[in-house]
Amino acid sequence: MRKLVLSGVTFCLAAQLATAQIKLPSPSPGATVMQTVGTTDLTVVYSRPSLKGRQPFSGDFVPAGKVWRTGANGATLFTTSTDLMVNGKTLAAGTYAIMSIPEQGNYTLIFNKNKGVTEATYKQEEDVLRVNLTPSENSETIETFTIGFSDLTDSTANMNFMWANAKAAANLKVDVNTNTAANVDKAVAEKPEDAAVLQAAASYNVSKGRNLEQSLTWIDKSIAMKETFRNLYVKSQILAKMGKYAEAVPLAQKAMSVGQSSNDASFPFFKDGIEKSLAEYSAKAPAMPAVKGKGKKAK
Repeated sequence: MRKLVLSGVTFCLAAQLATAQIKLPSPSPGATVMQTVGTTDLTVVYSRPSLKGRQPFSGDFVPAGKVWRTGANGATLFTTSTDLMVNGKTLAAGTYAIMSIPEQGNYTLIFNKNKGVTEATYKQEEDVLRVNLTPSENSETIETFTIGFSDLTDSTANMNFMWANAKAAANLKVDVNTNTAANVDKAVAEKPEDAAVLQAAASYNVSKGRNLEQSLTWIDKSIAMKETFRNLYVKSQILAKMGKYAEAVPLAQKAMSVGQSSNDASFPFFKDGIEKSLAEYSAKAPAMPAVKGKGKKAK
């Protein structure tokens, strides 16, 4: 009986070990690359094969001219949180498998809607976008296949594919103004009673010269909740943008006064800007009409 019990325990242990997911070293380890461009979040999840003395895109090791999963193990996945342009072509927000066709003098970059695609299951009709990249030569040998981002601005970036002595770059571009404006409107819709959100939304709009009447309503609501030098200054900027300099002057003056007495550690960073704005508004405000002298009799 004892032997039977031990045999049962041994069998269960063996079964557990056989089904357990044990993390072991991979010859092509996984990697995740995340990059924000403007307000757009980009993510690449892929596995990274290494040369190990081999030459890619020749022979059986990632042959040239054939569809490749652009990495190793599972499909390489690319996610964009907003629509973007890839080499001038539109790619809608979403997650895609990245496939490619590396050739001498050309690198075809493919975004495919089948997120579990492999070389064997790839179907061109499932492509969402194809662009052609022109490879260049690296000054150094890249041992491990690398996908990364470079040359960042608030609306553009390059997505680079580098291996051995070759590099191919895709030009990415986002509509940062449209995306940010949508974020601003969404934030106000979600928190219409938050004074800080209303102030930030109005401040962004005035910086872009958009929806000034709506922004004036937002900032008046923010001021009514809690008056600060910041929202007073934002209101003065909105009025100035609307050409109402005579109304902007006293608000900028009040913003200066409130800021000086607020003990807000951030006020010194705004002080010069408020002073410059006040001088600008005063110079552009229409002159007050002269008051007629008293005691003069009309003829």
